[in-house]
Amino acid sequence: MLPFRRWYENLSVAARVRPDFPEQEHDDRVGGPQFRNRKGRGPFRGHMHNQPVRQRLRGGPVGGFGPGPRSRFGDEDGDVTMSDGQDGVPQRRFNPYGRPNRRDGRFDRDKRGGGGGFMGHRSAGGSGALGDATRLGGGTSSEKSRSWFKITIPYGKKYDKKWLLTALQNLCPLPFTPIHYSTEGQKVQFYLDDATSANALCKLTRRITDTEGYKVVVFMNPCPPPSFLQSDLKEQDLEHLKQCMSKRFDRSKQYLDLNSIRTDPALVSQNIEMILNRRTCMQAVIKIIEENIPELACLNLSNNKLYKLDDLAELVNKAPNIKTVNLSHNELKSERELDKVKGLKLTELWLDRNPLCDHFKDQPTYISAIRERFPRLLKLDGHDLPAPIGFDVETGTTIPPCKGSHFGSDEIKEFILRFLQQYYSVYDSGDRQPLLDAYHEAACFSLSLPFSMYNPSRSSLGDYHKDSRNIKKVKDPATRFRLLKHNRLNVVAFLNELPKTQHDTASFSVDVNTYTQTLLAFTVSGVFKEVDGKSRDSVRAFSRVFIAVPAMNSGLCLVNDELFVRNATTEEIRRAFAAPAPTPSSSPVPTLSASQLEMLSAFSQKSEMNLEWSQKCLQHSEWDFSRAVQIFTELKAQGSIPEAAFIK
Repeated sequence: MLPFRRWYENLSVAARVRPDFPEQEHDDRVGGPQFRNRKGRGPFRGHMHNQPVRQRLRGGPVGGFGPGPRSRFGDEDGDVTMSDGQDGVPQRRFNPYGRPNRRDGRFDRDKRGGGGGFMGHRSAGGSGALGDATRLGGGTSSEKSRSWFKITIPYGKKYDKKWLLTALQNLCPLPFTPIHYSTEGQKVQFYLDDATSANALCKLTRRITDTEGYKVVVFMNPCPPPSFLQSDLKEQDLEHLKQCMSKRFDRSKQYLDLNSIRTDPALVSQNIEMILNRRTCMQAVIKIIEENIPELACLNLSNNKLYKLDDLAELVNKAPNIKTVNLSHNELKSERELDKVKGLKLTELWLDRNPLCDHFKDQPTYISAIRERFPRLLKLDGHDLPAPIGFDVETGTTIPPCKGSHFGSDEIKEFILRFLQQYYSVYDSGDRQPLLDAYHEAACFSLSLPFSMYNPSRSSLGDYHKDSRNIKKVKDPATRFRLLKHNRLNVVAFLNELPKTQHDTASFSVDVNTYTQTLLAFTVSGVFKEVDGKSRDSVRAFSRVFIAVPAMNSGLCLVNDELFVRNATTEEIRRAFAAPAPTPSSSPVPTLSASQLEMLSAFSQKSEMNLEWSQKCLQHSEWDFSRAVQIFTELKAQGSIPEAAFIK
């Protein structure tokens, strides 16, 4: 005798009961009686939140997604598509007490028994998942008979399309052809018309690791034939629609009322179902607007169950004079949908009775989010807003040329330029160890590169990548702390590990943002080129923030050094090292030659003076080493050399 099923009406569980088992044998505990004598409960085997949940309908094939003999209960149970609140992939949750036949936010299913095809005509018959797929399809019969699957990759927008598809194809055991590759929010989605390939692709979830160490998650869901396969409205349908819109248009106010157009008697009588969420329907409306009323100023789209505005974006170019749009009583779930139409120069907007309105903690936050997209807005949901504060830059303007360095005073200017000349002469000398004199005992240093999703090993900045402390990418506190170099010994040791360089002092731009008697903060920007290694002669751009305190030798002592390196632009490369020029100063400061730098280092070691005083002595003796040693010996015997000259 075959097993039979017993359904408990107050539970969402179906229990199989065999007639040859006594009633008292039934056990509701997880695992059944065979697990009663186990000492441990065993590991938790639940699905992670970002892993696809594979459901097998009773009676269907293992691992399959098609409807089985009991798939008809799917419509009766009232399953709805749940979202995690972000741009993730919807999950399925059973709701035994929810209202049946509820729309899932992606497809219009308020009429499960008679959703019309894409041609705009009603069609009868069909039920369940397969029936919906057939009714929603408006293409050829072969398209209707094929099974369609939607592949979704959360946060896939950040990946290069070619890289992502190649990575999937390399691991997928079966070849596949992605259909209609597109992005929605932060996710990537495309369609497949082959169940075997779709199932194989779903198994690749979390098997691909991107350049940032994240696993690529792949979701697969069966779906009706995509809307882009469905055919356009027929000519007679377009004519009826045009007549309907003409009756709803007020020429004196340039106002078009498309409120609840789906239920308009003129269209219903012709069996035309205008669902504006469908691309062809919205495109037909926009085409009629473009050809007949391009000067349209007010558009009412309320009560049309709109949950997306992708196709409405064409209005920006087709009807640029629109100032008022009514989107109230729709199903827009996120204010990000408005980004698709933010090119409209709206002064009045209606959004009340949309789910997105419930996402804001207060009215000011709501107004701020909407006005960020429509800065000229004067009225929102019928309420007057304060006049916007902004600048009208519609007229042609040119960006003013970049200004030169800013020092604040000539004294600060001379002080900083002397420091930079000494610092970079040592930095570019090949031996950066003497820079110990420039840093405070408790100094800190960090290096940052631009945020990039590409493979760092293929980047021309690969030599710097492993030490980059870009906090947009580095989230782990321990890693952030490790990449921050502490105390001057570690700082200079790290600087010695960086590629050897030659800085173009003519490109330097200096901006002083803070200076007091005890603190000086300034930023240096410019270009340099690498002089050895695999990136020899590569030109880089840099920006460096120095924070310094007074040193005992009347110089500067760096307490914080933050270096940002990027690839130079084409214009920066063209202008780099074009001609020898002084640092940004009206009084040029000479740059030391290689032989002078070598002499300076040797004299500093022999005299035990720091670099600043050693350079003064050599310059005074016109770079005659023997004469400098003689002068130094005489002055030291007389006690004329200050103690500050020996502080390193």
